[in-house]
Amino acid sequence: MRVRKAVLPVAGFGTRFLPATKSSSKEMLPLVDKPLIHYAVKDAVDAGIEQIVFVTGRGKRAIEDYFDISFELEYHLKFHGKDEIIEEMRQISDMADFVYLRQKEPKGLGHAVLRAKDVVGDEPFAVILADDVIENSSSGTKQLIDVFDRYHCSVIGLEGVPKEDVSKYGIVSGKEIEDGLYKLDNFVEKPKPEQAPSNTAIIGRYIFTHRIFEELEKTQVGAKGEIQLTDAILSLSKKEVIYGKTLEGKRFDCGSKFGFLEATVEFALNDKEIGQEFKEYLKGVMGC
Repeated sequence: MRVRKAVLPVAGFGTRFLPATKSSSKEMLPLVDKPLIHYAVKDAVDAGIEQIVFVTGRGKRAIEDYFDISFELEYHLKFHGKDEIIEEMRQISDMADFVYLRQKEPKGLGHAVLRAKDVVGDEPFAVILADDVIENSSSGTKQLIDVFDRYHCSVIGLEGVPKEDVSKYGIVSGKEIEDGLYKLDNFVEKPKPEQAPSNTAIIGRYIFTHRIFEELEKTQVGAKGEIQLTDAILSLSKKEVIYGKTLEGKRFDCGSKFGFLEATVEFALNDKEIGQEFKEYLKGVMGC
């Protein structure tokens, strides 16, 4: 069975970007002229995903509006003869079939994924975190699907991180069976550096079999009142093989201010319309 559906948990408060996210969704922060959520959806669509399941919360209506048709805007653009922009807007709403679910309480990433159980059913599916933007000719999700198609097991996106940063991530360890591909055997959520089994971190791309839902339903709520996805993955690994794939491409952690600014600069420099002008501007700012 091929991977046709992707779950995008987008119910978080975005506290690291307050006060900007007090009344605006973090996922709608723009990288040049497209919001973060656009890049996440494109990552899925480029991998052949047909249905996007958003797990949203209060204050996230802008995401739904972004992927919907805006008749008022199109009328305004049509009146001013901007048909090419209308076509671009329509391409956004036609990217995939969109489904919206609510996570009524902030009970963690695992709980958010579990909310999609009835929509996903017994199919394998992707989970994509919009905070992680991956710049590469092959989407991060596609790289994992290629592994899933070979082994028909859950696959997790990986990246090596500095030892001092392991406490920010879910950390894994396992046996490398080929270049960049691991059969995983240990999963620890945000360990202290001295307790981490490695410096290989889980990043925001996953492919799961439907059995992850069974483990999420049994996962105990942690100290913060959250159901941790990493705990469910560890439980699942005792029943079936889970692979990890080091993703090719450059990852930007847009859940942090520095990572978001880093992505903004690099995406602007690579933009065909403003890239050269922006490069000259930066040279002036840096005194180069």
